[in-house]
Amino acid sequence: MMIKLWLLLLLLFLSFFGKAQDIAKRKGADSLTETKTSTTSISEVVIQSTSRKIKLNDGNLVMAVSGNKDFKTSTHLLDILRKTPGVSVDQEDGIFIGGRIAPAIFIDGKQMVMSNQELQAYLRSLSPEMVESIEVNTNPSSKYDAEFKGIIEIRLKKNVNLGLKGSYNGNVYANKFSYRENSFNISYHTGKATYNVQAGLNDGISTYRYNALQHLANTNIMRTHTYQEDQGKVYSIQAGADFKLNDKNRLGFNLRGNFRTNDRLRNGSLYAVDKNESQTIFNTISESPIHYNQDNYGVTADYSFLNKGFKLNVLGNYLSVKNMQQDHFINKDKSSSEVLSYWKSDMFNKIDIYSGQVDASQKIGNADIEAGFKYSNSVTNNNIRYDTLSVNNQFIFDPTRSNVFTYKENIIAGYLAYRQKFEKLQINAGLRVENTRSISDAVTTNSVVSRNYLEWLPSLSLNYTFNKSSEFSLSYSRKITRPVFSQLNPFRFYFSPLNYWIGNPYLQPSFTTQIKAAYRYKNWVTSFTVGKEKDVMTRYPLYNPETNVLEYLGANLPYRNFAILETSFPVKITKWWNMTSQITGYYNYELRPYLDEVFALNIYNYEVRMNHTFSLPKGVMMNVFANYESRTGNSLYIIKPRYTVDVSVQKSWFDNKLNTKIGYNNIFDSYDQHLEFRHKQIMDNRFTHWWDSSRLTLALSYNFGSSKYQVKEIQKTEEENRTR
Repeated sequence: MMIKLWLLLLLLFLSFFGKAQDIAKRKGADSLTETKTSTTSISEVVIQSTSRKIKLNDGNLVMAVSGNKDFKTSTHLLDILRKTPGVSVDQEDGIFIGGRIAPAIFIDGKQMVMSNQELQAYLRSLSPEMVESIEVNTNPSSKYDAEFKGIIEIRLKKNVNLGLKGSYNGNVYANKFSYRENSFNISYHTGKATYNVQAGLNDGISTYRYNALQHLANTNIMRTHTYQEDQGKVYSIQAGADFKLNDKNRLGFNLRGNFRTNDRLRNGSLYAVDKNESQTIFNTISESPIHYNQDNYGVTADYSFLNKGFKLNVLGNYLSVKNMQQDHFINKDKSSSEVLSYWKSDMFNKIDIYSGQVDASQKIGNADIEAGFKYSNSVTNNNIRYDTLSVNNQFIFDPTRSNVFTYKENIIAGYLAYRQKFEKLQINAGLRVENTRSISDAVTTNSVVSRNYLEWLPSLSLNYTFNKSSEFSLSYSRKITRPVFSQLNPFRFYFSPLNYWIGNPYLQPSFTTQIKAAYRYKNWVTSFTVGKEKDVMTRYPLYNPETNVLEYLGANLPYRNFAILETSFPVKITKWWNMTSQITGYYNYELRPYLDEVFALNIYNYEVRMNHTFSLPKGVMMNVFANYESRTGNSLYIIKPRYTVDVSVQKSWFDNKLNTKIGYNNIFDSYDQHLEFRHKQIMDNRFTHWWDSSRLTLALSYNFGSSKYQVKEIQKTEEENRTR
């Protein structure tokens, strides 16, 4: 069945591709540099070839942003990523490639890793006019950290004009409540040195709803409803200096701080009846006020040396993250308001990361030889204390929930890479070795897990350029994914008084081997990826019929096989109407032991995205973006179909110094996520997540100053990403 499906998709693609080529040849569109296209009727759709917006770089899709009309109405870079082929952004603004991979974000060749919220705020501070291009790398070579199964490389526009440059970006999101984002950037370039400061302030209220049904066969039926309001405020500041010592040497420093506070009020209800739904077991309401603080501090120093064909880069990093959170869980009888249970928690989490790396490369004829070394040390300390209200109205220590957890990790890595071009063929080969030593200690439960393992991680890619219009690439890589700190931490994180997930210090890292083929014809790009992941990290539900507690536990699955077929192509409907289509098909097969059974299902799903851009009179741009995701899931859960439609309008003023935009995202409020447990003979479990993504957006950006020099961004490390 799977083979037939992929063959059918491939035949349709080849058929359409062949017809498009014939049409393009008849139109005389042999060159990517053409600036005019013949007028065609809608019945004879022609693949757009006015300018090359898309190319392949070592098999990775590279899309132009600045000057691209498809992104003119986009509010910020996060909005652009939602419309970029191969990239998806979920309802919480999480970024993914390949369906489920959270990529590392690089800015101008340097990794940018922050917490999810901090990263999203930064990406929102970048307007389309500030971004030169986006490169989506779904199969990174051995040069990169083995943790990176995907990379999004963002190239910012550069101009080394001397003097002062500044910009302000402001966004307002309006739903039931409003949320505001403000960022201010200023830099001064002297020719020998660049000084920069960036500050931001974001604040407002967001909402979230969670509804669930839990019913283990022959037991009570319980329904959960949760509503949450989250009032947050974020201050951020970073300052840096970049010195050009001479033509060969450069030195840079960067300091940053990010300070976040959140006050959440979570109200919910729990309603349980017997299996015949004739007798009420309990009907309760709950309140859960939460106060959260996070303080981040980072320091980066980097040095580079360039002499003829030799390059040397040295980087040092330090990151400190401190989290503090206080929760209250109050459960009352709905009819009498009597307090049935009351417990509170006080959590402290501290993470320190030190890392250093050296990279060197030498050009020998047509070949490039590169080698590098990296060392990182991470220490995390977690202490969570629970206190429960006793019958005497006194809070007493609760040892069943409380825990002290420490985790230490050292990684030593080295790589060797080779790159050479033979006329139209380019070869890239690399080998990376990483030694990981870690020890986790759940002090309260006296559980210590120590690991020491060495992994060899090769990569290979072949890239062949037929002509300016077409190119082909084939790549192979092996990657490792270590569990993030929160997945290892054996603490309870509550959704409701009877619903929580818990970390697992015994989780093993997973390993992924994949092969990717990509082909570009003009602006049409098609890729096919196939691979296998072993020791897949996931969560599975466990329902206790006596306590009605549903907990989600972390575990490793034996393996999963996957495949992705993706194609994207632009179509010029009329002189003022452009359309870009993206079609992606996914296949997953995972072996999942659960309770006393083993489940293995073939899961097929697809996603279709269409981006319409309209050039209206008086320089007004309009955009309509639609996204549809078919039914999908895994061996345990079905995820129901969903869709979203966005509309936005843009207008520039004062010689493009001022840009104003207005939009409405998810206009039908249709992007909530519905999940349903497949195996009703075991358990009937259905739940829905809803976020306030249906909202009006107002955006304004203003640029000033005598210079358009773009500041160098900070380089951070893969270990920082795992603090999330």
